[in-house]
Amino acid sequence: MSKSDKLIIRFLTCPKNFTYSELRALLSFFGYEEIQGADSRVCFEKNDYKIKLHKPHPNSILKRYQIDLVTKELTDKGLI
Repeated sequence: MSKSDKLIIRFLTCPKNFTYSELRALLSFFGYEEIQGADSRVCFEKNDYKIKLHKPHPNSILKRYQIDLVTKELTDKGLI
């Protein structure tokens, strides 16, 4: 099993400690490009698909609603 496969499986289990760097690696695997916005805003783009969210701070752990948002987008696009 590849590192990307393990990361996808980990993401799908909705862990409480999924980090922003793990999300960046996951979305990069699917071909998304990170675009920094103002302040802590960030957008991941792939063709016409966009996932907009705020970088978590002060720590790097994603909130549950952020994981749900990304899961919905990737599911809707047929990527997971």
